[in-house]
Amino acid sequence: MQIQVLKSKIHRVKVTQANLNYIGSITIDADLMEAANLIEHEKVQVVNVNNGERLETYIIRGRRGSGTICLNGPAARKVEPGDIVIVISYALMDFEEAKKFKPSIIFPTENNKLK
Repeated sequence: MQIQVLKSKIHRVKVTQANLNYIGSITIDADLMEAANLIEHEKVQVVNVNNGERLETYIIRGRRGSGTICLNGPAARKVEPGDIVIVISYALMDFEEAKKFKPSIIFPTENNKLK
């Protein structure tokens, strides 16, 4: 049996931009991506703490050290700059493997930097 489990999470990061006129996705600072074990084009769920919106999209690598969290395309209508979001990635794995798996969870500062 295989199940989906939490793989990676960026917990409570601040939206810096919302770009409606882009093709889609979420742009994330490369430092945050690496710390949370996320890769470019990976599917993620974005949960907006401010308004309860939830959406799925994929990651675009942002400039390292920029603190960028930008929702692009239609997702831009679900956030406002300054909103706090949680970015979550899941993995499909064997049930026994999942019991031992430890997800990568990071807690950035209020300026979207690593602690």
